[in-house]
Amino acid sequence: MEKLEKKLSLVEKDRKHVWHHISPYNEKNPPMVVKEGNGSWITDHNGNRYLDGMSGLWCVNVGYGREELAQAAYEQLKKMAYAPMTQSHEPAILLAEKLNEMLDDDYMIFYSNSGSDANEVAFKMARQYHQQNGGANRYKIISRYRAYHGSSAGALAATGQALRKYKYEPLAAGFLHVAPPDNYRKPDGISTEDYNILRAREIEETIIWEQKETIAAVIMEPLITGGGVLIPHPVYVEKVQEICKRHGVLFIMDEVICGFGRTGKSFGHKHFNVKPDIITMAKGLTSAYLPLSVTAVRKDLYEAFKSSEENSHFRHVNTFGGSPAACALALKNIEIMESEDLFNRSAELGDRLLNGLDELRNHPRVGDLRGVGLIIGIEIVEDKSTKEPGLSERVGKIIADCKDNGLIIGKNGDTVAGHNNILTLSPPLSSTDDDIDFIIAVLRKVFNEN
Repeated sequence: MEKLEKKLSLVEKDRKHVWHHISPYNEKNPPMVVKEGNGSWITDHNGNRYLDGMSGLWCVNVGYGREELAQAAYEQLKKMAYAPMTQSHEPAILLAEKLNEMLDDDYMIFYSNSGSDANEVAFKMARQYHQQNGGANRYKIISRYRAYHGSSAGALAATGQALRKYKYEPLAAGFLHVAPPDNYRKPDGISTEDYNILRAREIEETIIWEQKETIAAVIMEPLITGGGVLIPHPVYVEKVQEICKRHGVLFIMDEVICGFGRTGKSFGHKHFNVKPDIITMAKGLTSAYLPLSVTAVRKDLYEAFKSSEENSHFRHVNTFGGSPAACALALKNIEIMESEDLFNRSAELGDRLLNGLDELRNHPRVGDLRGVGLIIGIEIVEDKSTKEPGLSERVGKIIADCKDNGLIIGKNGDTVAGHNNILTLSPPLSSTDDDIDFIIAVLRKVFNEN
């Protein structure tokens, strides 16, 4: 058996032992086995190089091969490899202090491992807060269709993507959904601003219809990312916060993708005049070099958990959340972002990318091209006049052709049946001008041939 294993190729061993994430089995299309990365580029085990136009899964913000990040983790692992957050350690304290400086506000920082974890924690905190603050009946969470908030039972229940939930239901109870603003598909005869106000009012209507005393929180991303790059008008987010305050509902901002410069600002919600009650973050926090996530809770909400009454403390524990090495690495990651001005660089490169791709708007299959910072969406349609969503085969061919030309791009896969038609781009914030020009050149070439 051991001799046979040695004779198998890496791909054959992969097929034998590894179950891939969110990927249908395809005998004719084996997985890419990634060997190394540098900057915005990755190399597979056959020596083929690709520009990673998705930063992995929207997360390798400072690019690959940052030895200073590895060194920060190494030094911390040598000093103290593990300490549970039932107590504390210096990297966790310093990182919490730094995050509050970035948020320009006063939050308590709770550490976990992933975006799903961070959102699960937010839901539990919101419900317990209301229980201990005179709102015992408040347990329902309002989210949006097409949004993604994680893969665990509660986070998936909050997710508004039917295909992600299909065959796993029933999930956690108490989650409601409303339609998000989709400005490309808004009705004719209404301005973008008025349309966004209308969508915000649907949240208020849901709060009223469901009995406002039962609503604990509203959760949203600053813009819907993996669900199709749906970018709201500023009035929408600001109206939602007004509505939440008016009805005593907590406002949770999911910054798992949008945080740490992805949108051209430190956090996506800073594009709007809002101050969320709870903010979740992950991915770019460590540029994915180690798992770490945060649930940041406004200090005045935290006061409700300080009671001496039995079971009033937050009874949630996470074995690896707030790992000393991950916290030390996150601090170094943020230091790199600030010293290299990557938040502003993201905005600059995003403009360069959108401008360079502008000619695609004339392509018969491109319905819309949109983006904020280094989050770009290209909506593929069958017919521009009807806006019929592009067929999955057409979308898949464009992605495959880009890969054949050395560029990895993504799509809003496994979201809503018939609407997985948006190509996505999310390259590292540290990308060079030449990297961005390469992305533009490949996409122009591929669309000219399709």
